[in-house]
Amino acid sequence: MTDFTARRTIMVDTQVRPSDVTKFPIIDAMLRVPREVFTPERLIEAAYMGNNVDLGAGRVLLEPRTFAKMLDGLEIGDADLVLDIGCGTGYSSAVLARMAQGVVAVEEDEALASDAETALAASGCDTVVLHTGPLADGAPEYAPYDAIIVQGAAEEFPSALTDQLRDGGRVACLFMEGALGVVRFGVKRQGHIAWRDAFNASAPVLPGFDRARAFTL
Repeated sequence: MTDFTARRTIMVDTQVRPSDVTKFPIIDAMLRVPREVFTPERLIEAAYMGNNVDLGAGRVLLEPRTFAKMLDGLEIGDADLVLDIGCGTGYSSAVLARMAQGVVAVEEDEALASDAETALAASGCDTVVLHTGPLADGAPEYAPYDAIIVQGAAEEFPSALTDQLRDGGRVACLFMEGALGVVRFGVKRQGHIAWRDAFNASAPVLPGFDRARAFTL
C-alpha cells in the first residue's frame, strides 16, 4: 500500500524547503493537505513528483516548488480573502484554506469543478467557495480580494481580475513569453498593478489569459 504521508514529507523536504520556502503556515499546509486526493486516479503515482501534473485540455496541477514559492511571495495571512483562479481539482484551494480566512476558487471546466467539489468536501474545506465560470472573469460578487493567485500561465493579466483586487492587495501570476516563463508578484496601487519578476517556471496559458493577436494582411 502506498504511503502517501511519507511521500508528502519527502515532497516538502526535497522540493519546498530547498527552494527557500520555510514559513510555517506554508510548510504545515503542504504537509497536511493530501495531494493524492486532488490528483486524478490515473495519475496518482505522479501526485508528489517535482513537475506539473497534466490534467488534460491544457490544464495542470502546478509543481509543488512553483506553487510553494508563489505562496511564499504572496505572504497570505489568516485574515485574508484569496481568489484562486483555475483551481482545477481543488488542491491549491485546500492548501490556501489552511492559511487564509476564506478562499474563492474559480474553475470553468465543469468536470474539473465537479472533481474539486468532491475532493474539497472530502477534505473538510468549509471555508472554500467554488465558483464555476470563465477564469478571466474571476468572481466579482465576492470582491474585493486581499490576494489573487493564478494556477496556470498568462500572456496578459485580465483587467477584470485587476478590478477585483483591493487597493494594496497582492497577486502572483506566471507569465509566459513563448517557451519561457517567469512568475511575477504584483501590488495594486491606485487602480494599477506594479509587477516584479521573481523566478522562472512554466505552465500552459489559461483560457482567456492569452494576448490578443493583431490581424495582418
